[in-house]
Amino acid sequence: MFYYVLKYVVLGPLLRLVFRPRIEGLEHVPDEGAAIVAGNHLSFSDHFLMPAIIKRRITFLAKAEYFTGPGIKGKLTAAFFHSIGQIPVDRSGKEAGQSAIREGLGVLNRGELLGIYPEGTRSHDGRLYKGKVGVAVMAIKAGVPVVPCAMVGTFEIQPPGQKVPRIKRVTIRFGEPMDFSRYAGMENEKAAIRAVTDEIMYAILGLSGQEYVDEYAVKAKAAQAEQPRKFPRRSR
Repeated sequence: MFYYVLKYVVLGPLLRLVFRPRIEGLEHVPDEGAAIVAGNHLSFSDHFLMPAIIKRRITFLAKAEYFTGPGIKGKLTAAFFHSIGQIPVDRSGKEAGQSAIREGLGVLNRGELLGIYPEGTRSHDGRLYKGKVGVAVMAIKAGVPVVPCAMVGTFEIQPPGQKVPRIKRVTIRFGEPMDFSRYAGMENEKAAIRAVTDEIMYAILGLSGQEYVDEYAVKAKAAQAEQPRKFPRRSR
């Protein structure tokens, strides 16, 4: 109930009024039945903008940190994400990935929409990074279409570290549903799930126009963090 109040009465109309999103290809999101909406992830704002414009309810696999924060702020954040039906996912380790897949398949088996960011985390520099294969495993195992989605402009309104988004128009673009039925029964074959994942990522790339990096975003972030900071030379 709270989800629909937010979507249609409070948050949805507010986001449409403030950011005036250009919406392209919304007809590609099926009106009924299970499907995966797979998108790029540029900003914290993505969590709200995409669900606000999709007609149906969509459930996202959200990082567990949103549900475990300390203090009053952490409790309020956890309550909010729980109330809108988001599922916490522990992103550490192989077993955590399997747990996320089980949760996602549960959503799809109920005939619902599942939202996922195949990169696994927000882009730290606005580029599109290599996708993780969980999206392919779920698409093949559940036998559902994948709708690629591109958020355009959300990195500019709320890049990493910026708490309050800038007021600027964004674009949300959906592509035609992708059918992977030809891979039925191949969800445990590494070559197959890698091929499906790459196909999904290139569809997102075609919609977003981002620069593509053939590396996992988490690894790229870690490498950047390890680089020594450069300090300006002191003048004598």
